[in-house]
Amino acid sequence: MEHIRVKQVMEAANGRLLCGNEEQVLANISLDSRNMSGLDLFVPIVGEKVDAHRFICQAIGNGAVAVFTSAHRDISQVEKAITDWESRGNDGKAARKAAWIAVEDTKAALQSLGKYCRNRLSIPLVGITGSVGKTTTREMIAAALSAGYAVYRTPGNSNSQVGVPITMSSIPSEAEIAVIELGMSEPGEMEKIARVACVDSAVVTNIGIAHIEQLGSQENILREKLHIQDGMNPEGILFVNGDDPLLADIQAEGGRRIIRYGMSAGCEYRAEDVRLDEGYPVFTAVHGEKRTPVRLQVMGTHMVGNAMAALAVAAEYGVDMEAAARKLGEFGGYKGRQQIHGFRGMTIIDDSYNASPVSMKAGLEVLSSMKPGARKIAVLADMKELGPDTVEFHREIGRYIAEHPVDQVLLYGELAAAIGEGLREAGGQSPFLLCGSLEQVKEWLKRETKSGDCILFKGSNSMKLGDAVSEFMGQN
Repeated sequence: MEHIRVKQVMEAANGRLLCGNEEQVLANISLDSRNMSGLDLFVPIVGEKVDAHRFICQAIGNGAVAVFTSAHRDISQVEKAITDWESRGNDGKAARKAAWIAVEDTKAALQSLGKYCRNRLSIPLVGITGSVGKTTTREMIAAALSAGYAVYRTPGNSNSQVGVPITMSSIPSEAEIAVIELGMSEPGEMEKIARVACVDSAVVTNIGIAHIEQLGSQENILREKLHIQDGMNPEGILFVNGDDPLLADIQAEGGRRIIRYGMSAGCEYRAEDVRLDEGYPVFTAVHGEKRTPVRLQVMGTHMVGNAMAALAVAAEYGVDMEAAARKLGEFGGYKGRQQIHGFRGMTIIDDSYNASPVSMKAGLEVLSSMKPGARKIAVLADMKELGPDTVEFHREIGRYIAEHPVDQVLLYGELAAAIGEGLREAGGQSPFLLCGSLEQVKEWLKRETKSGDCILFKGSNSMKLGDAVSEFMGQN
């Protein structure tokens, strides 16, 4: 937040100042009472298990200069909270000096503040959503746009009801365009964050089965994703993956333009002559009469669609396609999302951040494409939030491995065991080992791997395969 004071935050969030200075300057928003960046507004979120209001005084002690609160309605309640803090041996001076802003609901107040920050921006915002590949596509779009703009993009995974408002507050004045990721996992969530972001253009990468447990069907997921158009610039463009059967025939709302990208014949931005060179995609990007050669530094044919989204957005915002393609050729992946590392003569494919049937097959395709003769090892963990057919989706991966064999499969998690069932039922020859704990995975890797091996790590983030990658490579 640049040039924002407490009184403006109060107005944006319809809050009341219980105590403190309304002229206090604010620069950052924090949800974590332990970590402050300087001149922070601390927003305590009420979760299913923890109400962060209990950490307000701790947040102030760590540097917050203002707080939202829905748990304190007057100065006497504030004073009681500070006195309780002091009774545990803490200093309450900073807490008495800080600005306490009473709001009805802290999450709603944060979203209102995010919308206020969005309204202060004059640069275009490109929104990204979809079931698989949002973050990688976001990073590739940012890379392509960087050939012509100073680009700001969503930091980390801040794509939620609380993450998007903070992203809106963090866009610096020197940015010329922003690429914003919008995620959703439950009905109504996309509408809320879309009305905070009010994007100028939107990209929908695909409609898969992530979060189908909460949403019931792919058709429901499609409807929710398309709410990214709520609050969208009426002159904006909706970019959709023309290779996705659920997106191929949709139309943009409100008469907006729709542009399709992909490898299908009907796509305005289309990849042709696609091939893999040692796992890395090489292709020609076609738009009208213009043909642009592209070579990527991220592996797998599924990256071609992400790259075409990036080139389409960049071109529509006036960036020369050849310049955008050169920037894409410099992109080397994003942490935990199919990053390739060399370690002690081995090739490590770290795709541990998340998993769905589509992305797991894509990861296995990349593993299979690695150098001939190398031993190929797949470390696969549970795929979460796939609804009532979860076990069958895991068996499907086993059948895929039967048709695209690797040299060794390690399976971690109760659901991942069904991958082994599918592999066995399909008559696959790839040996597999069921691991009862992450420690067992780590021990096997330390004991059995050797120089020349290619190892894929793939599973939902909650399975913490990323920890196994870090420890195995000596990062922990």
